[in-house]
Amino acid sequence: MSSLSNKRIILGVTGGIAAYKSAEIIRRLQDQGAEVRVVMTAAAEEFIRPLTMQALSGNPVHSQLLDSEAEAGMGHIELARWADLLLIAPASADFIANMVHGRADSLLSAIHLATPAIVAVAPAMNQAMWAHAASVANISMLQERGVRIIGPDEGIQACGDVGPGRMQQPDAIVHNLGSLFQTGRLAGKKLVITAGPTREALDPVRYISNHSSGKMGYALAEAAIEAGANVSLISGPVAIAPPERCQFTAVESAQQMLNASLEAAADADIFIAAAAVADYRASSVAEQKIKKQGEQISISLEKNPDIVASVAQQTDCFVVGFAAETQDVESYARDKLARKNLHAIIANDVSRGDVGFNAEDNEVSWIDADSTKVFSKRSKAQLARDILEHMVNHHKL
Repeated sequence: MSSLSNKRIILGVTGGIAAYKSAEIIRRLQDQGAEVRVVMTAAAEEFIRPLTMQALSGNPVHSQLLDSEAEAGMGHIELARWADLLLIAPASADFIANMVHGRADSLLSAIHLATPAIVAVAPAMNQAMWAHAASVANISMLQERGVRIIGPDEGIQACGDVGPGRMQQPDAIVHNLGSLFQTGRLAGKKLVITAGPTREALDPVRYISNHSSGKMGYALAEAAIEAGANVSLISGPVAIAPPERCQFTAVESAQQMLNASLEAAADADIFIAAAAVADYRASSVAEQKIKKQGEQISISLEKNPDIVASVAQQTDCFVVGFAAETQDVESYARDKLARKNLHAIIANDVSRGDVGFNAEDNEVSWIDADSTKVFSKRSKAQLARDILEHMVNHHKL
């Protein structure tokens, strides 16, 4: 599987003759399994038509910052949150200068300021402009801020000059993008992640469960693999294919998940309990299907084992729990943090329809004994990367 598979990428196109190469970048990104949305500046539309980019990407092209119709659909803030990566190719000297100064006078520049995603630029300009002290300083400033610079190449330019400043070829740009997600921050670490719901049987055809889709846990597994970790993913029943390059264990019940978790965590460095485990199970499971009888039926339930607390008690892992709440989110999360003896807990409000269970996005708080860090709404894939980055940096893992 490509490192860009299932990634959400905004391709920002600015003014310059190299804009014609952006059409090929869309194709190359799609070949790698990425979903692409295009944002163009007014100057870019003078070099390549939006209809071309729309036909290639399969999505509407966005260009106007003050567009009431667009804002009613996927506005600039939603676009910024949607992305895993913002790639600006070509990035003109003018647009790079605007990035340095934090300008937000176009849709693309506003997205740049608002996105939590990785940002990469592929510069394209005349060789003298590239060599100018202002451009050198601007590129240096962007690098200091974490923006990834791809290229440029050297060669004959549209104006006839020869030298550095040509935008890299689409294949080279897309090849370079793959490495942006592979940070190596967790190289040499073993992570165990639980995901999805559990199912607690009542009889051969019925069970108790919940609405967890497993998307957050699977996103954490993908992000940990990208970061170089050795990942064990223990999952309840979900409709998601497990990531490649991980040790995968499928389970049904809480007891099965507990057994698999304790075994995998015995030699692990980090344990993240993202699964939504059923709190109770049937005291006895009927051997045959329970038949309809009368207006009411009573089923006796008993408590399931507490998986994350058991791992915290029985292993030396750095243990992170999840608290999916519908009210008093931080208060309940801090209670779980202390009661279960965890190093940290990730809390989110699952009463909201736009985040949490089954949604593509999430908004959570990382809570530990000393602090709370809020991660605003963004894609679960990007959130997973941000959570792991914070965990590594804040806890010196």
